[in-house]
Amino acid sequence: MAVFLNSIGLCAPGLSDWLTGQSVLAGLTPYQPDEPLRFNRLRLPRNEARRASSTVRLALQAATEALDQVGIDTSSCSAVFACSGGNTEALDALCRALIEPGRPISPNHFNNSVHNAPLGYWAIAANSQEPVSSIGAYDASFAAGLLDAVALVQVESRTVLLVAFDTPPPLDLQPFRAVSAPFGVALLLGSEALTGSLARLQKWRIQSGAVDSMVHSAIELLRLSNPAARCLPLLHRIAIRQPGRITLPYLPGLGLELQVDSC
Repeated sequence: MAVFLNSIGLCAPGLSDWLTGQSVLAGLTPYQPDEPLRFNRLRLPRNEARRASSTVRLALQAATEALDQVGIDTSSCSAVFACSGGNTEALDALCRALIEPGRPISPNHFNNSVHNAPLGYWAIAANSQEPVSSIGAYDASFAAGLLDAVALVQVESRTVLLVAFDTPPPLDLQPFRAVSAPFGVALLLGSEALTGSLARLQKWRIQSGAVDSMVHSAIELLRLSNPAARCLPLLHRIAIRQPGRITLPYLPGLGLELQVDSC
C-alpha cells in the first residue's frame, strides 16, 4: 500500500514553513525556537477570520501552505484533521463560565470548542464538499490521522490533505496535559506523484519496540512537546532525502513503521 507525499505545510516555533523547516531539519540552518509563528495564509472570509481561534489559525496556516505548493483545486480535496485535545482554551472558558453568575457562555467559545471546528473553517476556506474527518487519538493522533488519510487515498483514490495540530492548554491545565509548544503540519497525499513530489510512503506495519527520535536535542524537545510534532522523524527523513524505514509513536507500546522512499 503506497501513497505519494506531494507537498508539506508547517507552522511551529522556529519552523515557520516547510522551506524553513526543510533547511533546519537538514542541518543547513540553525534552529531558532524563539522565532514567532506567522499566520499569513488563512484566506478566510472576514467574519470567519475574526472568529478563528489560535488553534484554527495554526491548522489553516499549515494546510494552506501544503495546498499552495501544488496549486490543485481545493474544492476537490478531501481532508483528515488530527488533533489530540481540540481547542482546550475554548473548553476551559466554557467550563469557567458555567460557575459564573448567569453562565455567560460566549457563542464564539462554544463554536470553537467543537473538535472538528478547524476542519469546518478549512472547508469554508477551501470551498470543499468532499469527505472529511476529524480524529482525536491522544498522543497517537498523528499516526492515527496518517493511517486514516492513507486508507482514504487507497480505497477511494482521492487526494487527501492530512493536517495534524495541537496548541498548549491554558496554564491551569498544563500540569495535566503536557503540550508545551504549538505545532501544525499538513501532508498532501495522493495515489499518483505530482511534479515535485517529495516522497513515496509504503510498507506499513504496526509493531512493538522503540520509535524514532531526533538527534538535535532542541528539536527532540519539540517532538516531545506536542503530539502533532511526533511527525518530525518523517519530516527529517524527507528533508535529508535519505530513503529508509522509520517508526512513529502509535498506541502504548506500539509504533507505526513505514518505508520512506525518494521520488
